[in-house]
Amino acid sequence: MRVATVVLTWTAGEFHEVDDAFARSEAVSLESIRHLDPIHDRLCTELLELRGDLEAARTLLAAVPDVLEFDVAGANGRGIASVQYRTAGRMTDLLAILREHEIVVDWPMTFVGAEGHDRALEIRVLGTSRAIQRAAADLPDGVDLDLQRLSGYEPDATRFSPSLTDRQRELFDHAFEEGYYEIPRETTHRELAEQFDISAGTVGEHLQRIEGKLAASYRRG
Repeated sequence: MRVATVVLTWTAGEFHEVDDAFARSEAVSLESIRHLDPIHDRLCTELLELRGDLEAARTLLAAVPDVLEFDVAGANGRGIASVQYRTAGRMTDLLAILREHEIVVDWPMTFVGAEGHDRALEIRVLGTSRAIQRAAADLPDGVDLDLQRLSGYEPDATRFSPSLTDRQRELFDHAFEEGYYEIPRETTHRELAEQFDISAGTVGEHLQRIEGKLAASYRRG
């Protein structure tokens, strides 16, 4: 097993409408893609880490034609957006390449600085040397790859373990199992509150703190 850290670069506006919307904004930035899952036939859901004006983020996402549903949570200029959208263009091509060559992504994908009108995304992937080479060779036109590191894989079990309290972990696990993070959501703050004998507002506050810790953990990783 090999692990490669690569930076993909492309011209802003030529990858996907969601990224393009944030690239044009001065009020809010897209920091990372914390996770991305294909649903079926050109539909995806993803978790996005945001920094800046979260109300501006809601306005941006509402205006993107390919976005079907979204939710933004967070406070103090840091947030997480859960987005369901139609895949398009080079994003579709990239997902197909990863699946075809059985490449595993070590999340998150992090946006990094790029010159001029370019956008750049740092990605850590795992696979055989041959699979990684073949995937790199199959990248869609207009996407450039810069190999940063290539090494053997050494797992770190503590890398993605944010310091949640027992109560927070219990609430987060229950919310996840009940479908709170599904799109559309399968439960509400009020329904979760009934299980824990607390108010719906308290549930919302707890989940925001948990999501903040998860975001910080990904950033440190």
